[in-house]
Amino acid sequence: MGISMAVAGTWVERWERQQQRYAVDREERFTVITDVVEYITAGRPRPLLLDLGCGPGSLAARLAGRMPDAEVVAADMDPLLLELGRTHHADAARYVDTVIGADGWTDALGLRRPLDGAVSTTALHYLPEPVLLDTYRRLAALLRPGGVLVNGDHFPPGDASCAGITAHVGRCRAERTGGHAHEDWDAWWAAAARDPELADLYAERARRRAALDTTGPDEDLPLERHAELLHRAGFRHVAPVWRYGDSAVLVAVKGD
Repeated sequence: MGISMAVAGTWVERWERQQQRYAVDREERFTVITDVVEYITAGRPRPLLLDLGCGPGSLAARLAGRMPDAEVVAADMDPLLLELGRTHHADAARYVDTVIGADGWTDALGLRRPLDGAVSTTALHYLPEPVLLDTYRRLAALLRPGGVLVNGDHFPPGDASCAGITAHVGRCRAERTGGHAHEDWDAWWAAAARDPELADLYAERARRRAALDTTGPDEDLPLERHAELLHRAGFRHVAPVWRYGDSAVLVAVKGD
């Protein structure tokens, strides 16, 4: 199922543009996440990092660019996006095919020492609350004392009456920065399905999604609820470090 460097580069570039429609100030979000990881790992030789829901390696590549001594493990369930990452960002990470939240998913990571940091961006909000709590607990077990989980995602306000306002603020920001000028999620995948070099990977993706039944609704838990779950999972300190509309970067520090 391998693909050429040229094809991978084309589709990753299109992915980067497409994602700007959905992640408010996406590049700034990546930068903030990397700022936190760089701060928490300062002075530690070859920090070990985990990128959850890595897609085609967008965040992993940025981490590796800023922190060339880091070892990055990038995990996702999508065979097409993983292959794009392995081909286009081959040196950024070790890519792992696993379903976050499924039984035994952390065993597939092949970690031989504690993590210094785990990161994610717009990848955990689809997990049902019990699965999310279990995922947070498993991540806490994998992290060293003082290690961090840094999650950039959509967090609606706890006051549901303000949800429309925060979503509108985010949409306006995306429009001002040109994000809505790019193709959307459905258009990207429809185009990818027509590329002969991606045909086998696309078919495998469709098979897996059908087997997993990923059509359920997102949980849309507010940031405050995520904080409660993180505390229950063993993270001592939890705080947002960046926020715009309903997009935020949430940092959770494991206790000593």
